[in-house]
Amino acid sequence: MKLAVEVVDAAELMAKDRHGSASPFVEVEFEGQLQRTQTKQKDLSPAWNETLLFNVPDPSQLPHRTIEVCVYHDATKPGGGGGHQRNFLGRVRLSGVSVAPSAAEAGVHRYPLDKRGFFSNIRGDIALRVYALPDAFPSGPSPAPATQVRDAPPLFVSEPASIEATGLKKSTDDEAKDEPPRSFFSIPAAFGGAGGQMNQAAAGGAPPLVQVRAEPSAAGAPVRPPAIIMAGKPEFGLVETAPPLASRLGYRTSDKMAAAYDMVEQMRYLYVNVVKARDLPTMDLTGSLDPYVEVKLGNYKGVTKHLEKNANPVWRQVFAFSKGNIQASQLEVVVKDKDLVRDDFVGRVVFELTDVPQRVPPDSPLAPQWYRLEDKKGDKLKKGEVMLAVWMGTQADEAFPDAWHSDAHTVAAADALATTRSKVYFSPKLIYLRVQAIEAQDLVPADKSRPPNMILKIQLGGQVRRTRPVAGTTNPIWGDEFLFVASEPFDEPLVFTVEDRVAANQDEPVGRLNLPVSAAHKRTENKQFESRWYSLAKPSASKEEAGGDKKEKFSSKLHVRLYLETGYHVLDESTHYSSDFQPAAKILRKSSIGILELGILSARNLMPMKAKEGRTTDAYCVAKYGPKWVRTRTLLSTLSPQWNEQYTWEVFDPCTILTVAVFDNGHLAGHKEDAKDQRIGKVRIRLSTLEADRVYTHFYPLLVLQPSGVKKTGELHLAVRFSCTSWMNMLALYGKPLLPKMHYTAPINVMQMDGLRRQAMLIVAMRLGRAEPPLRKEVVEYMLDVDIYMWSIRRSKANFDRLTSLLSGATAIAKWFDAVSKWKNPLTTVLVHVLFLILVFFPELILPTIFLYLSVIGIWRYRLRPRHPSHMDPRLSRADSANPDELDEEFDSFPTTKAADLVRMRYDRLRSVAGRVQTVAGDLASQGERAQAILSWRDPRATAICALIFLVLAVVFYVTPFQVVVVLVGMYLLRHPKFRSKMPSVPFNFYRRLPSKSDMLL
Repeated sequence: MKLAVEVVDAAELMAKDRHGSASPFVEVEFEGQLQRTQTKQKDLSPAWNETLLFNVPDPSQLPHRTIEVCVYHDATKPGGGGGHQRNFLGRVRLSGVSVAPSAAEAGVHRYPLDKRGFFSNIRGDIALRVYALPDAFPSGPSPAPATQVRDAPPLFVSEPASIEATGLKKSTDDEAKDEPPRSFFSIPAAFGGAGGQMNQAAAGGAPPLVQVRAEPSAAGAPVRPPAIIMAGKPEFGLVETAPPLASRLGYRTSDKMAAAYDMVEQMRYLYVNVVKARDLPTMDLTGSLDPYVEVKLGNYKGVTKHLEKNANPVWRQVFAFSKGNIQASQLEVVVKDKDLVRDDFVGRVVFELTDVPQRVPPDSPLAPQWYRLEDKKGDKLKKGEVMLAVWMGTQADEAFPDAWHSDAHTVAAADALATTRSKVYFSPKLIYLRVQAIEAQDLVPADKSRPPNMILKIQLGGQVRRTRPVAGTTNPIWGDEFLFVASEPFDEPLVFTVEDRVAANQDEPVGRLNLPVSAAHKRTENKQFESRWYSLAKPSASKEEAGGDKKEKFSSKLHVRLYLETGYHVLDESTHYSSDFQPAAKILRKSSIGILELGILSARNLMPMKAKEGRTTDAYCVAKYGPKWVRTRTLLSTLSPQWNEQYTWEVFDPCTILTVAVFDNGHLAGHKEDAKDQRIGKVRIRLSTLEADRVYTHFYPLLVLQPSGVKKTGELHLAVRFSCTSWMNMLALYGKPLLPKMHYTAPINVMQMDGLRRQAMLIVAMRLGRAEPPLRKEVVEYMLDVDIYMWSIRRSKANFDRLTSLLSGATAIAKWFDAVSKWKNPLTTVLVHVLFLILVFFPELILPTIFLYLSVIGIWRYRLRPRHPSHMDPRLSRADSANPDELDEEFDSFPTTKAADLVRMRYDRLRSVAGRVQTVAGDLASQGERAQAILSWRDPRATAICALIFLVLAVVFYVTPFQVVVVLVGMYLLRHPKFRSKMPSVPFNFYRRLPSKSDMLL
C-alpha cells in the first residue's frame, strides 16, 4: 500500500528575504521517510502540484500515524557558497484518519500553517490532497533512484530559541553517518508529476486534480465541492493574511480613498451616468419615439428603462463596469427606439477609454455634459443630444451602491436586479408595552340565565394574552399584568375584548375597546402612574365607535393601566450573542466609546449551491451589529467572490458581538416565489477580545451543521478594527451593569423573557422583509439564532463538557493537594509545610500572597494570550462527534413530523438523559439538606452531638491561640501516609449519616 500526498499550492506565506519574498519548498515526512518538492523562486503563493509517495508498512496502523508537512524557504546562496540553509515557514500535522481510501474520494483541503515554537512568526496556508494507493505502479517510467538527503532536519523536535528564531539547521558529517538514509522519489508525469493529474488506470478512474479556489470551467460545469474530513482538524482554523490595505502599517496609498476605505482593497470601476436626452429624432411613422439607452463595453451591456412617446427622456441611471470586465478599448452609448419587432437605432456616442478621467472621493461628482449623437458611420446627427458623465472610480464612489453592475449583467428583471445591490437596513425601534388589567364594571353577559364567567382578551397585532376567568359576577377583578412587544411607528391598535365563557371552547364577546398604543404612559423608571377607566363598546360596534374617547349609551367600563417601558432594552437576539444593550429611551443611552470598522474583502472555496442549475454560487454577505444591518452586493456564479466593501458602526459597549454571514441569493431571474436564500456559513466576533486600533485580517472558516454532519462550505476574508475614542468611558463600563437599570429594579422572569424575545424576532423579520429589496425571513432568523433555545442533545453534551472543563481546575487543585498531603513528592510537601507555617505565624501576608500570586499568573500568561479573534469551534460544539440520529433529531421541525416509532425511541433516550440529570440534581440537593440538618433537630441525636461538640470547640478555641489551632489542623491534613487510615474519616461518616429530604419524595 502506498500513501500519496499531493502538494497543490500555498498562499500568503511569510516573506523571508530582503526583497520581501521567499523561495519555498515543502518537505513531507511519514514513518521515517522524507521527501520534498521543488523550490519555487521568489513566490509567496507558490503552486507545486507535485505528488509524493510513501510506503505504508502496516495499513492497519495508518489511522494511528501522523503525516508531517513542513514548508521552508530555500536560503541557499547562488553558487552554493555558505552551504545549504533554510528558514522555517510553517508546518501542518495530519492524522492518518484523514487519509482518503482512494483518489476518487479525496478532495483538496486547505490547512493553516502552524508555528514550531514561541518565537516563530508564521502566516499563510497550504493546500494538500492525501489518499491511499495500491502497491502497483502504472505503466510508465520507473521512479528515479533514491538519493540521500543529508541536510534534512528531524521535524517537530524542540529546538533552542536561537535556532528557532533564525530558522537555520546545521548538519555535520558525523550526524549524517549516524542518521539512516532518507529517500524521496520523483513521480513520473504520467502518474502525477508537475501537472498534478493522476493516471486514470492507477487512480481508479479519479478525475484530474481540481483546486477548490478555481473558477468554473468555460463549459459552465460547476467545480466539485471538496469532501469534508473530521472536524477539529487544522482546516477549521483561522488563516492570518496580509492584504495590501491602506490601514496596515508600512503600506501607503497615493489617493484619497485611504481616508474612508482603508480596510478594503481598491477595486476600479468604469462609471457611466446616463442622465437624459433632448430633441431626439422620431423613428416611427406615427412620429412617436420610445427611447432607451444601451451602454456597451465589449461583451457586457447595460440597458436603461424605455420611456414611451418621449423625445426628451430623463433616465438618471448609473452603470458600473468592473476593471476585470473591461474587454474593449471603446465605450459605446447607443440610443434606441423600442419597437415590437426590432428596435430602431437612433444614435450613439463613442468614448475612448484612454481619455476617461479619474475621479476619487471626496472630489465632487463629475458634471455630466451634452454629447451630439452620431450615426453608425460616425457622422453627427442634425438633432439629438444625450447628457452623460463617464469616469474611472473605485467602490468609494457615491454612485457605487445604486449603480447597475456588470457583475450582475445576466439579471434581467428589475426586482431581481435590486436584490444584487448593497444596502443598509435598520431594525425597527422596539418597546415593551405593559398592560395591567385591573377590573371591569357593569358588564352585560351574553346569557343572563346563567352565572357569568368573564375573561379579558388583549391583542396587539399577532400577540394575544388572556386573563384568568372570574365567575359569578358582572364586576370582575382580575389584577393580571401582561407584556407585549410594540414597534414604532405604532400602526396597530391595542384591542381589549371582554368575553363570557359559555362553554368549554366557546366564548361570547361582551364588550370591546380599541386604544392606540400612544395612549400609554412612557416611563423610564419603576414608578406608578394613575390608571384609567374606559367605556366599552358593544361587540358589534365598528372600530371607530369602539374607541375609548367616544361617548355612547353602553355603560360597561374597563379599568386598565398602560405603560410604554422605555427603560428596558428589548432583546431581539440571544443574550449570548447580543450586539446591543441600549434602552429604548434615548435619554438613558450611553455615550459612544468607539468605532467598529468592518471590511468584507472576499471569500474562497465556497461550496457550489446551484450545481443542478448549471451555476455555482451567487454569494452575498450580511453583517449585523446593533440595530444596523448591512448587505453586500451579490456576485454571480463564482466560488471566489471579491466584495471589498467597508462599513462602520458606533460602539456603545465593548462586550458585544458582531455577526457576519454568507448566503446564496435564490431570488434572481427565473426564481420561484417560495425560493429561499441558502445559508453558507456564519462568523461571530466579540469586540472585547480585540485589541484597540489593530487591524485583524483573517480567513474565517464557514461552517454549517447539516443532518449529515458539520460541513466546511468555504472561507470568508474579513478585516476588522475596533478604535476606542474614550478610554475612560470604556474602562468605566466594566463596572456598570450590562443591561439597563429597569432590568434589575423590575426584572422580567425568564419564561416571559423567552416569549418576548421570540416575538421581537418575528417583528424584526417582518419589518426587514418589507424593505426594498427585502431582507428575507430566513436570513434574519439565521442571523438572530431563532432556534438556539430548541432542545438538542448535541448542545446538551457540549454544555456538559464546558461545565466539566470549568470544574477541571478545582479538580486539579484537589488532586495536587491530595498528592501533597500523601507525600508523593516529599520536597513539594516540605515546601508547602514551610509556606503554611509562614502564613500561619504571619497572617498579614495571606492576602498579599494570594493577590501577588494571581497577578504573577496573569502576567505570565500574557505571552500565551490569543493572537487571533475567536471563531466557531466544531469540537467545542460537539458537531464532530454527533451521530446521524442526534443530528436528525436536532433538524426535526417543532412539533415533530417523524414516525411514531422514531419519536418513541427519542423520547426514551431523552428520559434516560433527563434521569441522569435528575439524579445529579437530587444528589446536590441532598448534600445541601444535610448541611441544613446539622442544627435543625431532624435527627435529634445527631443535632445533640453537634451542639455538644460545638460547645466544647467554643471553649477550646477561646483558650487556645488561633495560630495553634490552624497549625494543628494543617499538620493533621498534611500528615504522613504512615499515620493515615484507608477508611473514611469520622467527620465524613457523620455528615453522610445526616438526614435529607430525599426520603420524603413520592
